[in-house]
This record gives sequence, C-alpha cells and structure tokens, in this order.
Amino acid sequence: MSDILNQVFTGLSIASILLLVSLGLAIIYGTMGVINLAHGEFVMLGAYVVWFLQKTFGLDLLFCLFVAFFLVAAVGWLIERLIVRHLYLRPLDTILATWGVGIILQQGIRLTAGAELRYVKMPAWLSSAVPIGDVDVSAYRVFIFLLTVALLCVTYFLITRTRYGFSLRAVTQNSEVARCFGINASRVYSLTFAYGAGLAGVAGALIAPLKSVSPDMGTGAVVDAFMVVVVGGVSSLIGTIASAALIGQVSGVLAFLYNDTIAKALVFFGVVILIRFMPEGMFAV
Repeated sequence: MSDILNQVFTGLSIASILLLVSLGLAIIYGTMGVINLAHGEFVMLGAYVVWFLQKTFGLDLLFCLFVAFFLVAAVGWLIERLIVRHLYLRPLDTILATWGVGIILQQGIRLTAGAELRYVKMPAWLSSAVPIGDVDVSAYRVFIFLLTVALLCVTYFLITRTRYGFSLRAVTQNSEVARCFGINASRVYSLTFAYGAGLAGVAGALIAPLKSVSPDMGTGAVVDAFMVVVVGGVSSLIGTIASAALIGQVSGVLAFLYNDTIAKALVFFGVVILIRFMPEGMFAV
C-alpha cells in the first residue's frame, strides 16, 4: 500500500508539471492557432531563473516561482510582439520562426550561463515527508500538485470570470467580429502568449529541484507537452487536463515497473497508436 500511494503521488506530480506546460501550449494554439516550438525553451528559462536567483541571492523557491512566471511571461510577450504577430495565418512560417527562437534561447543560455549541468537545491521545508494515513509522501510532490490545482483554478477564473477572458473567448470564436465590438485582438493575443509562456516558466521552476538544469532540458518537456495536447484534443482545455492526468499516471507506473526510458518509449508508442485511430484526440470538441 505504501508503494502504491507513493506511486500515485509520483504520477500526480508528473501529471501536474505536464499540465502546466501543456496548458500554456493549448491556450496559445487554441486562441492563436500558433504551434510554438519554442515553448520548451520557456520551461528551460524558468529553471535557469530559479538557479540564478538561488545561486546569486539565496532566495527561497516559493519567491522564485513568482519571479520565474513574470520574467518568462515578459520574454513570451516580447517574442509575440516582435516575431509571432507578423506570422499569423502562416503556420509553416510560425513553426520555423519559433523553432529558430528556441535555438537562439538555447545558445544564449550556453553563452551566458554555460553548457554544464546546474543543480537547484530543494527548500528545507519541502524536503521532508508528509504523513498521509499510514504512508509518508514527499512534501515537494504534494506541493507541486497543490500549486498546479491553484494555478488551474486561477486560469479557469481568468477565462470565465474576467473581462480578459470574455475578450479571449470572443477573439477565439471570431476575431473580426470581436474587433468590431471594440476588443483589441492584438492585446489579447500578446497577453495570452505571455500567460502561456509564464505557465511554462513555472513548470520549469518546479522541475529544477527534481532534475539537473541544462540548456536543452526543454526539448523533452515540449515533446511530452505536445503528446498531452494531441491526446486531449488540440483546443480542449478539459481534454488537456484529463490527458495530462492519464499520461502522468501511466508514465509513473511504467517508470516504477521498468525505468524512465522504457516508460517514455511505451507512452510514446501508445500515443502513436491512439492518434492513428482517434486523430482528433480523446476529448476533441
């Protein structure tokens, strides 16, 4: 029972990080139709923000999460304003441009922070175990899950209960009609891209204490995120949530039974089979 509960929380923590990365990707694509290949580099930037703040100023992880969100969101905002907004309705050009941006960000980190692996220390207050029933579960994995639930609630509130969310839904349905009603579609697109980038930055900050930080760490993250978005249905937020939970738990169980490499290969094979028979995803709308 102890192993089972620990494995459940391991799967939940994997699913939570996947959800944060995938949620930003799904929001950006669902609203703007942009396939952002630089999204993994936003994850990487979030991890490096935590490493830099901890190494230079000795700041606690909780504060670093806020800084990572706003800094990476600012980078995303700049990329949208300077590059992406000029390539709407040109999907191939957008893919190539964001891929190039990702390479530039990777090489920029290599030149400034170095290519060697970096390590982030887990906060002492999250290094212990939390008793749940008769089982001790990693406090950090519980923290990841609770933070993801909180960010999910914030995202839902923003989309369904705020003026920005109303504008976002209007632009998504018909941008030309939305403009006729005085909605600044360009501003909505910029804020949406920035928010999606910020969520990826938080995901990277959460990953940093669990694995080494490197310039190419975002590559694997964006592949996993695309799998989640495709399985869930490209423009379905509910599908993204369900897909992240499914893939996270399956990955955790397979990693427990075999190892991480075999788990990733089996999950990828399963996703390929799934989209062969359900090309629009499990929760397409």
